[in-house]
Amino acid sequence: MLIAIDHGNKQMKTIHKTFTSALKESDTRPPFGEDILEYQGKYYSLTGNRIPYLRDKTVDERFFLLTLFAIAFEIEEAGVYSADEIIDVQLAVGLPPAHFGAQADRFERYFLNRDVVSFTFRGKPYEVYINKVLCFPQAYAATIPIYDRIRKTTKAVVVDIGGFTADYLVFKNGEADLDACDSLENGVIILYNNIKSKLNGEMDMLLEESDIDAILQGDTSDFDNEVVQIVRQQAQGFVNDLVGKLRERMVDLRTGKAIFIGGGSILLRQQIESCEKIGTPVFLDQIYANARGYELLYRAAKSGR
Repeated sequence: MLIAIDHGNKQMKTIHKTFTSALKESDTRPPFGEDILEYQGKYYSLTGNRIPYLRDKTVDERFFLLTLFAIAFEIEEAGVYSADEIIDVQLAVGLPPAHFGAQADRFERYFLNRDVVSFTFRGKPYEVYINKVLCFPQAYAATIPIYDRIRKTTKAVVVDIGGFTADYLVFKNGEADLDACDSLENGVIILYNNIKSKLNGEMDMLLEESDIDAILQGDTSDFDNEVVQIVRQQAQGFVNDLVGKLRERMVDLRTGKAIFIGGGSILLRQQIESCEKIGTPVFLDQIYANARGYELLYRAAKSGR
């Protein structure tokens, strides 16, 4: 069974499920909650408090455990669960372009050579064997489902705003320009930290990331107008700074198509549309765009295309 997973610093995404990259470990079964995973004598549940940024996700087992959650979700979604059979799993995963060359092989090995992995999820026993893993570059992968639109344009810039990185890739006449592809440490986690620091310093207020998300998504009823204005101003400044950093790299979003993908792009859509240095932005609203691309690239690689 092929399962594509986008291991984000903020969120884990499969084609059917999105959840925060967050875990809570305990020695005893939590008293409430349905999505509980038991593995090697420990219990794990998903929380809203994400794991601190990890440049290298292989340094510990947390992203492997999150992967087991993702695998279980996808097995249930596909309706192929069996308590009596070992399920063979192939993983299609990805990394930011700036990290891909140095980390791709290590990230693939991270999931392999574990023999049969036994765990319990939602009270049901699972046995899975991960027999193949292929890793692909983020941003590029997300363009695969919409490549027919991109190849017809003279120039297209894809900007993938994620948790900690903002990845960009320039296409010229339908071909990816590898000299204009990189990752900037300008993901929404940076924005969250800026907003929380400003509000704490100026108003002695502690705001959670979910509160910031709510304000940026238009749900402002529980917040003072001053708080709302600070959040929106910081978000606009964040987008403007990102565009400025792209311009420093000779990437101008006023020409050609500017295609925005990723959860950060969805969250900051209003600020992106308000930025005068962006021509006509195009939004790919599927938060699982990279995961879908990983799946398509995996199938193409296995078929020899």
